[in-house]
Amino acid sequence: MDLKKHFVTELKSTYQARIAAAGRAEAEAGGESEPSEGDSRRRDETKEAALQSRLASGHRRRRKQAVAEMERLLEFAEGGMRRFRSSDRVGVGALVDVRVEDEEGEGERTLFLLPVGAGVALPGPGGDGFITVVTPGSPVGKALSGAQIDDCFEVVVDGRDREWTVVDIS
Repeated sequence: MDLKKHFVTELKSTYQARIAAAGRAEAEAGGESEPSEGDSRRRDETKEAALQSRLASGHRRRRKQAVAEMERLLEFAEGGMRRFRSSDRVGVGALVDVRVEDEEGEGERTLFLLPVGAGVALPGPGGDGFITVVTPGSPVGKALSGAQIDDCFEVVVDGRDREWTVVDIS
């Protein structure tokens, strides 16, 4: 099984769920923004209808953003995902194993550098571990882009300074 395809499929499923949830929320808020028959002129009902209309608009924007990001993901995946060798520099499409050290100790993580999906944790095949999606515009993604195995960099995450070391690229 191609791990990258697996993770792209998982991220696509995440986007599909986001799109569906935003669509349901948009429809629900839109339905509540319709003035009720009869005494719709009451001030409180008018305020509530305006609030629901703004909520529906926000959910619509969220849904449209998720659709656009999923389209970008699919376009990227259709272009074929490059196989990175250990001598390559990290680029979009790379699965990267990193060692992360901070004042509390060290651990290893696997990151997938993709054009969209920042921060999403995706389960491995059969529930075997998780990877985290990072994007080129994120602090970690910026530091990772162009790095090679054994390169170290520092990034502040959640207010904590951490040292990252690239262990493997694929």
